[in-house]
Amino acid sequence: MEQEDRKKYILSQLESRGKVGLKELADRFSVSEMTVRRDFNELEHQGLLIRKYGGAVKSEAASALFSFNRRVEKHREQKQRICGIAQHYIQDGEIIFIDCGTTLFRLAALIKHRSVRVITNSLPVVSELLGSSTVKLTVVGGDVDSDRKACYGSTAEKIIRECSADKAFIGTDGISLRSGMSSFDEKEGRITRAMAHQAREVFLLCDASKIERDSFYQYAPVSLINHLITDSIESRDIKQRYREAGIEMIT
Repeated sequence: MEQEDRKKYILSQLESRGKVGLKELADRFSVSEMTVRRDFNELEHQGLLIRKYGGAVKSEAASALFSFNRRVEKHREQKQRICGIAQHYIQDGEIIFIDCGTTLFRLAALIKHRSVRVITNSLPVVSELLGSSTVKLTVVGGDVDSDRKACYGSTAEKIIRECSADKAFIGTDGISLRSGMSSFDEKEGRITRAMAHQAREVFLLCDASKIERDSFYQYAPVSLINHLITDSIESRDIKQRYREAGIEMIT
């Protein structure tokens, strides 16, 4: 957890200041500058910063981590197609979890006329479904993250553990057969994992850019999901390996 804490701090400083110093990080966390350089290397490999002499500066990818409004426009058409597929797996009368990812937000608009119960921690999903006369809405409360427009924390996780659902529709920042599902943010990963544990059937919705890619907080094995809905996968080898892992890949 110490390395994950350092990485989260680095990213938060890049968001607020645009840059961060090598020595200041080493002093703050009481580690060697070599240790901080390794953190920089991993984050640079993920495209989240650009190393400079004596520190690092923010990359465009890092900017997209913190704001829901920025992230929701990324891969917009792919996300819409993915949710168009996902809606057909929802039956009237079901109870479903919808998590706070920007892909999942688009699913809400497609089911607002369905007779289902939706449990969610996503404020944009709540806003989309509030006017529905057919959707029964359960809001997962907790600590509000204004940038990510969602509720997190121990209270939110406790509420989820007291619920059960027929299906969970979740997102992720990365998934690989080697490392499982991963997130840029620990609290987001914990919420996603909690929802998946409380559902009979789990659907992961993500665009192809996140497949066989790892982020830095690994929160669940791939065995937690039953179906992966994505936009397109050209590699037959990847499809076959996911099928062998017990995951139906739907494109």
